[in-house]
Amino acid sequence: MAAYIALSNLTDEGRKTLKQKPNRIKEVNKEIEAMGIKIIGQYAVLGPYDFVTILDAPNNEAVLKMSVELGSRGSIQLVTLPAISVEDFIKSLK
Repeated sequence: MAAYIALSNLTDEGRKTLKQKPNRIKEVNKEIEAMGIKIIGQYAVLGPYDFVTILDAPNNEAVLKMSVELGSRGSIQLVTLPAISVEDFIKSLK
């Protein structure tokens, strides 16, 4: 499994949905986990993004599939970044 960081912004439609049904976040998280991706942490944030989610996924393809599935709904826009731990990064430099 590999680590990924998903930065997301709600669209106007997504904000409407979230206001009417705040638990929708947890429902979507269950859908993500059903795709074989584990959510390590998730935060609502201030600034240029609405949410930061730390994921553990089997591969890039699984994350791409998740991004297309969620993005196609029109309620969220995602930027997903593969991540490497600092320890592994240091090892790769030696």
